[in-house]
Amino acid sequence: MSLTDAQTNELAKLSIEVPSWAYGNSGTRFRVWGTPGTPRDPWEKIADAAKVHEFTGLAPAVALHIPWDKVDDYDELTKHAADLGVRIGTINSNTFQDEEYKFGSLTNSDAASRRRAIQHHLDCIEVMNATGSTDLKIWLADGTNYPGQDDMRARQDHLAEGLAEIYDHLGDDQRLVLEYKFFEPAFYHTDVPDWGTSLVQCLALGDKARVCLDTGHHAPGTNIEFIVMQLLRLGRLGSFDFNSRFYADDDLIVGAADPFQLFRIMYECVRGGALEPDSGVVFMLDQCHNIEEKIPGQIRSVLNVQEMLARALVVDPDALAAAQAAHDVLGAQEIFMDAFSTDVRADLAAWREQRGLPADPMRAYAESGYQEKIIAERVGGAQAGWGA
Repeated sequence: MSLTDAQTNELAKLSIEVPSWAYGNSGTRFRVWGTPGTPRDPWEKIADAAKVHEFTGLAPAVALHIPWDKVDDYDELTKHAADLGVRIGTINSNTFQDEEYKFGSLTNSDAASRRRAIQHHLDCIEVMNATGSTDLKIWLADGTNYPGQDDMRARQDHLAEGLAEIYDHLGDDQRLVLEYKFFEPAFYHTDVPDWGTSLVQCLALGDKARVCLDTGHHAPGTNIEFIVMQLLRLGRLGSFDFNSRFYADDDLIVGAADPFQLFRIMYECVRGGALEPDSGVVFMLDQCHNIEEKIPGQIRSVLNVQEMLARALVVDPDALAAAQAAHDVLGAQEIFMDAFSTDVRADLAAWREQRGLPADPMRAYAESGYQEKIIAERVGGAQAGWGA
């Protein structure tokens, strides 16, 4: 089966932000592994990210993490990105590494700690103003380890108050995107553990607040595509953080663990209009490449999303609707599985070639010599890493 012109036109709507931190060194709780050619600063991270877009045509934006990507001149950093053919995307805050946040940031019972966390987010908004970014993404490590350790209700009140102040400083075209995670690093309770908590907080803030869904931030067996559907239905899905997990928040290459789940998610994105320009949905990766090369890891990731989108587009909506209306359980399931089983790789290679892109981006990158170039040039100086 070949993709129709209408389906290939839908493919052109896919745009994926890549995270700056994916190009730095990362690892497990026990060790951060070094890799030759790793960027030494945000400028080199953006240069590497631009290569992903150059070879795939799918990744025109780079998300930054503050303070990991803090620089003296954001105008120059923004120009640097533009010169390389990409732009600055989402600005991600960080209130999970400083000593003062040991017992929480926006939810901390200590007013001074909460004030510092709020100010950090206001500083992030200034970075947004300087770079043209429209999304502020907030993920909190806040929570408790033991029953009775703190007042869970008071922490939700603190969270609402802090988010409201941050929200009030957003510009007209800027948004607050609140991420959730059901556990880790807090083990008894997490202050934003699920999409319902994130949604409740966003609804209280206003129309410029949206939920961020990280595909690794769910308990085993969670029907993630149902959450995608519901948030799209409510107009409150702000962004994705795509990755794969086998056990917990593993941050592996998206589609590596469960390609069928990624297919189901992309089907709900098609069904719910997430690819439309006015949907407000930002597709982004949130991954760490611990043992594989980082640029090829990101190339593989965006290609995996594109492939599962192409398969989702193959689903015949009229035939599926007819089978569903007739309660033809096996017929409907067969239509779904036929689409998932469709080999679209040749169609995608042709799609790329028609747009002046390499048919095989992985091979083209390997043959480009860029990896060898950065290994030779980036000698000396501290390599960027998780938290650097």
